[in-house]
Amino acid sequence: MLKAWFAIPLWQRVVAALILGGITGYFWGPGAESIKIIGDIFIDFIKMLIVPLIFFSVVSGVASIGNLGKLGSVGWRAILLFVITGQVAVWLGLALGTWFEPGVGLDTSAIPMGDTPEPAAFDWREMLRSMIPVSPVGVMANVQVLPLIVFSLLVGIGILLARGDVEDDDEAETDSGVRGAAMIARAFDGGALIFQKITILVMELTPFGVFALMAWVVGILGLDAVVALAKLVGMNYLGCLLIIGVMYTGILAFMARVSIGGFFRGMVDAIAVAYSTASSSATLPVTLRCTQRNLGVSKPTSSFVVSLGSTINMDGTAMYLGLATLFGAQIFGVDLSTTDYLMIALLATVGSIGAAGIPGGGLVMMGAIFTAVKVPLETIAFVAGVDRIMDMMRTATNVTGDATVTVATASAMGEIDKGELKSADDV
Repeated sequence: MLKAWFAIPLWQRVVAALILGGITGYFWGPGAESIKIIGDIFIDFIKMLIVPLIFFSVVSGVASIGNLGKLGSVGWRAILLFVITGQVAVWLGLALGTWFEPGVGLDTSAIPMGDTPEPAAFDWREMLRSMIPVSPVGVMANVQVLPLIVFSLLVGIGILLARGDVEDDDEAETDSGVRGAAMIARAFDGGALIFQKITILVMELTPFGVFALMAWVVGILGLDAVVALAKLVGMNYLGCLLIIGVMYTGILAFMARVSIGGFFRGMVDAIAVAYSTASSSATLPVTLRCTQRNLGVSKPTSSFVVSLGSTINMDGTAMYLGLATLFGAQIFGVDLSTTDYLMIALLATVGSIGAAGIPGGGLVMMGAIFTAVKVPLETIAFVAGVDRIMDMMRTATNVTGDATVTVATASAMGEIDKGELKSADDV
């Protein structure tokens, strides 16, 4: 029986659990709260992953860039594009949430919430100081996301600098400190991989958590909850389509100057795999093949930029994190200040490095951002039920973004055969 269960794709199990949970909650009513404990356990497992997954993934992601001193124009062009597109994406999510207000009008007074601290008065000096991880252990223990990311970035940069000494000085290879830095880099790569595997294990609980949470939400709030979630899903797909249809096509047309039709024809296999698996990491081999064989990007450039993008480029996730944070603030009546918006934009962009390219990685980062801007973590219970449906589209967006930046970077460096990609005249 277990074999038959695991033979069914996870997304199909999640969708079935979503539908069955909604039906159960509708007919059971408030009594569905008795099975909420199953969903609570699922959410607790997600909370468990926040600190270690961010720490190991961010450090590993930064260290994977290579040597800072010899990164060269290819790396910096790609990283700059990834940062810019990430910022545009998260502000798009915030704009969609502000304009369409998917969480407004939902009465959540019947839902008991944990203690959510009141937002402190804004002081930019204190905000700057709060970014400094004075006690890294305390930062991790208290799940302080921004200083945790700063600390992780510094550790990753330190590894890059230490590893760079090996290439700059052949004799440095004999230095135990340099060898130790290389070993630490491999240890962080292993740690990131381990926690990605743990996340995959936790995601196997998703159908059970989704069933319990949907039954509870619909049982308490009725069909209004379903309407609110439908709005959120619609905004997620709209945001991703805008990123692909406007931002990415604009980069391809005006920066890379390549055929848009040829690009999407060449990438169709990778986009389909990304949508079906909801995993950027699982799609990586297909993306590499598509960029090299179908888009004409040189192997060195595509290998570097696509691999880097699969680690640090999560435009679809960044957009969704901004949208979901506003959704949570709206359903629970939390007033977000301009500073909170800036904090969300910063964390969603930088924190997307820590959103592992595996199904469910966005849920982990979501909990981190909610904690930083005082949005109740109970919001996760709402969105977890439909997250997989949205994650599929977000992943397709992320993979498309990886290829877009790869083509734009290769075009700027003369590392692309545009005839192989197909010129506009051939379309």
